[in-house]
Amino acid sequence: MAQGDFNLLFKLTLTFSLFIPYVLSRTITESSHSHTTAVLDISASVQQTLEVLSVKPTQHEEELNTTTPTSSSLLSLTIHPRSFLIKPHHNDYKSLTLSRLARDSARVNSLTTKLQLALSPLNISSLLPVETVLQPEDLQSPITSGVTQGSGEYFTRVGVGQPAKPFYLVIDTGSDINWLQCEPCSDCYQQSDPIFNPAQSSSYRPLSCGSQQCSSLDISGCRAEKCLYQVSYGDGSFTVGDLATETVSFGSSGSVPNVAIGCGHDNEGLFVGAAGLLGLGGGSLSLTSQIKATSFSYCLVNRDSSSSSTLEFNSAAPGDSVLAPLLRNSRIDTYFYVGLTGIGVGGKLLSIPAEVFSVDQSGKGGVIVDSGTSITRLQTQAYDALRDSFVKYTPDLPRASSFALFDTCYDLSSMSRVSVPTVSFQFGSGKTLSLHPKNYLIPVDSSGTFCLAFAPTKGSLSIIGNVQQQGTRVSYDLANKVVGFSSNKC
Repeated sequence: MAQGDFNLLFKLTLTFSLFIPYVLSRTITESSHSHTTAVLDISASVQQTLEVLSVKPTQHEEELNTTTPTSSSLLSLTIHPRSFLIKPHHNDYKSLTLSRLARDSARVNSLTTKLQLALSPLNISSLLPVETVLQPEDLQSPITSGVTQGSGEYFTRVGVGQPAKPFYLVIDTGSDINWLQCEPCSDCYQQSDPIFNPAQSSSYRPLSCGSQQCSSLDISGCRAEKCLYQVSYGDGSFTVGDLATETVSFGSSGSVPNVAIGCGHDNEGLFVGAAGLLGLGGGSLSLTSQIKATSFSYCLVNRDSSSSSTLEFNSAAPGDSVLAPLLRNSRIDTYFYVGLTGIGVGGKLLSIPAEVFSVDQSGKGGVIVDSGTSITRLQTQAYDALRDSFVKYTPDLPRASSFALFDTCYDLSSMSRVSVPTVSFQFGSGKTLSLHPKNYLIPVDSSGTFCLAFAPTKGSLSIIGNVQQQGTRVSYDLANKVVGFSSNKC
């Protein structure tokens, strides 16, 4: 769910030996060529699909520390998968997967639309008067998905105000503006926490229309000398309200005053459960920018698990991190681009031209790392090479019909474990990140149907999604302009 803007008022050496012929049995063992194959635990994955539908969401209060940290202090928040907060309203895992993929498609549409607007020579802000009173219907995104099950796959618990009140917010590296629902509500969706009441916070301060934060919005709305904001998303969701500053508390690790945050009085769409959104993008209004963090990192647990992990600011990357160049696009501040140079299957680097992964002079192309997108999207040329190679080296795996956006699926219902070709990312640093099989071959039902978790995109932007990031600590070293990937660091 990428932040829209007022223009819318609203992403391995092939010596892979041929699979040893086998009869479809309950178990297929790993090939002796361990550098070209890896083992997928089918039984464990299927069991998890059953558990996610039966687990009752649990919540607990985070300890809130109101101590103001220094600029280099470690700030830490707990990250929970969506199932921790919201019980899936589905009778089976197949329908849950379809719902997730529909949300994901809307997410990708939103990211690409935001980029297209940034690359457009038309500056809509110059067409509107400064004193415009923004309304939801004025500039809405033309993209509508019709999905109503809610958005956001990972949440964190954040304290807002003085005294601090805890709220679940969606974490989003594709957004900049932080916001939450506020009283009085002209229209508020259902959330798990009581709605924030700014009148009960001694640190709440509305921002004026002439403030620096207000001018950082793509289009500034103004009402009674107060700055108005609106964020719209590619699925038709939006939030409208006052831009203010507040104290934000980071669990037990401290709090930061005067953080610009949207106080939404009219909020509609796919945010069921969460109170709002925490923007972790690269723009000036993002949380990372406002607290002047030199780095931040997160580790996303499997979305079907009941586990949790952490979102950390100003922490050092693990020593075993695979480092990649952190790149920026001069045409859009929000997105974090990574220097991906190649993809490997079965240990062999695929023949994909380097320019497929590059940002061109017009700002098109490139690869971003995004916490909100689930399935990695690749330009068609790269995707076709990946899929064709994977299919070539899985000739003995029984195929299944395509599923939604997945065109490469397998019927693994008669197996408990299976050897599959390795998949890896190669970066401009010359380093290679090998993915775990569960990061690229995922269940889409509880019957043993697994699909290759990549998809082609018609646009120029490639996106490394959170399925590929699960179980890996992703560290953004903003000061040194590198991204680190460290497996099994949740």
